Amino acid sequence: MTTSDSEQQPAKAPAKDPWDLPDVSGLVVGVLGGTGPQGKGLAYRLARAGQKVIVGSRAAERARAAAEEIGHGVEGADNAETARRSDVVIVAVPWEGHGKTLQALREELAGKLVVDCVNPLGFDKKGAYALKPEEGSAAEQAAALLPDSRVTAAFHHLSAVLLQDPEIEEIDTDVMVLGEVRADVEIVQALAGRIPGMRGVFAGRLRGAHQVESLVANLISVNRRYKAHAGLRVTDV
Repeated sequence: MTTSDSEQQPAKAPAKDPWDLPDVSGLVVGVLGGTGPQGKGLAYRLARAGQKVIVGSRAAERARAAAEEIGHGVEGADNAETARRSDVVIVAVPWEGHGKTLQALREELAGKLVVDCVNPLGFDKKGAYALKPEEGSAAEQAAALLPDSRVTAAFHHLSAVLLQDPEIEEIDTDVMVLGEVRADVEIVQALAGRIPGMRGVFAGRLRGAHQVESLVANLISVNRRYKAHAGLRVTDV
């Protein structure tokens, strides 16, 4: 008597719940460009939520001054030390210095989870417009420059004004997260979810980062017309 092929097949594991995200409360988060508005705002929100945060700058003195201003236990260090001491590194530097900064930190960022939130934009009398790097996007440029790092993209559409306002308890927005490895994306989603009102949503692989980065130009137009600090919400998920 033989066993049928169907009886020999193991039971298929149930699909993973996409909202079953890891505990990231013990991770150290470094913010390169932590003295700028976006970096400082992200550092403040994550630290306020209980995350251990280090802000980085080319000058350690500037980073320490920013950390003191942010409070909530945030530390300041130069970019290299910030990268070495962190488990997750958010890249929030100006686009003009993006490539040079990452190239200089390739060794310190090896093995790290890197979250790129840089938006390549130009400005003229008509307003903001998207730039397209040779690699396709800022995130893809980061991946090309950091072959030994795990590069993701997220936190592009957040208002620095809202992030830094201590009177605002919740940031009402979704964060689109892109990356090649599900486990890495879920870590970034979980970090976004540490901030009250915020949710991280998987939005595809890095090849789709250009569209996400470019949308910031549209949000700038929205904000100028309506005197707002617009964010995004993804419906039906």
